[in-house]
Amino acid sequence: MKLFRWFAILAALAAAAPGRADLAAARAEPNLEKRSRKALDNAAAALTAAEKAYRQGDLKHTQVLLAEVRESVELAHESLQQTGKNPSRSPKHFKHAEIKTRELVRRMGDLREHMAIDDREVVDQVRARVREIHDELLRGIMGKRR
Repeated sequence: MKLFRWFAILAALAAAAPGRADLAAARAEPNLEKRSRKALDNAAAALTAAEKAYRQGDLKHTQVLLAEVRESVELAHESLQQTGKNPSRSPKHFKHAEIKTRELVRRMGDLREHMAIDDREVVDQVRARVREIHDELLRGIMGKRR
């Protein structure tokens, strides 16, 4: 019986923080484009976990996971900026990030619609930041070629 409880506790801990390890792995990635992709994958996974946590009624965990979404998207954006590449001349990785952030904004809008009115502020702040980054990526891709 104690062994079962121990495994249940370990499973709960593993489910509670899967993204933190992935975000650390993304930060450790030396290739900036790969780092960006890993961070965006982590953001998508964290948003999925946030949706699940909210459905289970755990608003605090939802907030933590949404903060991880924001942190992951910011890491992806910073990594792409650090490449020093012009997004309009080398759009491959920038376009990938633009598409992924657009999808995240849409999914957060869906989550917002399912949330109670009092809880929506939690997702609104993160969604606004991800939308800012998306718009900046899009302006970079569509901007003038230098």
